[in-house]
Amino acid sequence: MGKLAFNETVRNASLPLLLPIVKILAYLGIHPNIITITCLVGFIISSIFIAYGELLFGGIFLFLFAPLDAIDGLLARYSKKVTPFGAFLDSVLDRYGEIFLFLAFTYYFLIQNSFVGVILSFLAITGSLMVSYTRARAEGVGFECKVGILTRFERVTLLIIALIFDVCIPILIFIALFTHITALQRIMHVYRIYRTGG
Repeated sequence: MGKLAFNETVRNASLPLLLPIVKILAYLGIHPNIITITCLVGFIISSIFIAYGELLFGGIFLFLFAPLDAIDGLLARYSKKVTPFGAFLDSVLDRYGEIFLFLAFTYYFLIQNSFVGVILSFLAITGSLMVSYTRARAEGVGFECKVGILTRFERVTLLIIALIFDVCIPILIFIALFTHITALQRIMHVYRIYRTGG
């Protein structure tokens, strides 16, 4: 529950900053799905910089575009355009965004002849996808599953830090380890709910 409280605190703290942007976008008639797609484009641009070794620029673009992941949902609620497809599209493109980022890391470390970096990138993306999949699958069979220590918000924040301060290997070690721990937490969480019938 601490994790949920933390995410809620961040969301509430950022609301005064994001709401004016949301109001402008709503006034301009921009659809939330456009923001979702734009967020993916930003992640792809960041990935291109990462792949070619421009880590600082990759971090800056990720820092600039990552907030769109929150803005699209706020815009949908503010403009009363919340739809099941919009939520579905947001989740799918979020996964693609992370795939592009870690693919870029893999390419970058291949060029650098860093076997460790390549393995860490692989472990980080598989862990990240499993964190998302465990929640989606749990909810698909009727269990709420938002627990865990390393959700998407934390992963993206850590990647921004890794890129801007050029500490990619230590951060990737952390992500590679704790994403799989988070997936395991979610498996155990669903199992406990199943066993207790709650």
